[in-house]
Order: sequence, then C-alpha cells, then structure tokens
Amino acid sequence: MSNQTPSISEAEWEVMKVLWKKGPQTANQVISAIQEQTDWKPKTIRTLLDRLTKKKVVGVDKEQKIYVFFPLYSEEACKHAEAQSFVKRVYGGTVKPLLVQFLEEESLTKEELDELYAILDQKRKE
Repeated sequence: MSNQTPSISEAEWEVMKVLWKKGPQTANQVISAIQEQTDWKPKTIRTLLDRLTKKKVVGVDKEQKIYVFFPLYSEEACKHAEAQSFVKRVYGGTVKPLLVQFLEEESLTKEELDELYAILDQKRKE
C-alpha cells in the first residue's frame, strides 16, 4: 500500500461502503447489498469492483473458486484523503475558509458547539 490513498469516484464509494461494513465479500454479495439501495446492474457493480482492484483500493483473494474482495484502505484513510483533496480543490488548501463558511451556514446544537470547542481547545494545546 502506498502513502497516497487513490482517488475514489462517487459510485466506487458505494462499493467501498459495502466492503467496509462487512468484508470480505464475493462479487455477488456486493451486488446484492448495492441492489438493495440502487437499480445498478450487476455488470456495472462488477466494473466498479474491477476498477477498485486496478486502483489497488480493493484486494482479491483468488485462493477459492469464487473470488473474495476486501478493502486495502480503511474508511478513515479514504475519508481523510477525500477531505484533503476537497480542501485543496475548493479552498486552495486552507481549512479556515471552509470552517467559517460551514459555521456561518449550519445551525448547530449546543452539544455540537461544545464538542467543537473541545476539539479546538485540544488543538490549541498540541
């Protein structure tokens, strides 16, 4: 696994969510899980699994007759890479404008605000 987490498309995220929730899984198990929520064709889902395998985001156990797919990156690692990419693309790599815009536009509960204060306070101490 490289230090650079590969970029994942929106459709590929759906496949990854299935594998993160309960992996490893066969292609048919992944297809079944995704078809509970979408009208995607099995061929589409198999193509997404192939792409994720080529990108080395998903590994394949070929020891058995039926291939079993499993994630090579944690959900947290992928979320972190996606967040970094978003901040870089949309906010020029600076987090502050993102936070300011978010805080100005979102209504947060007192509990959520307290949690954010605690995180900021911890960051200040680091």
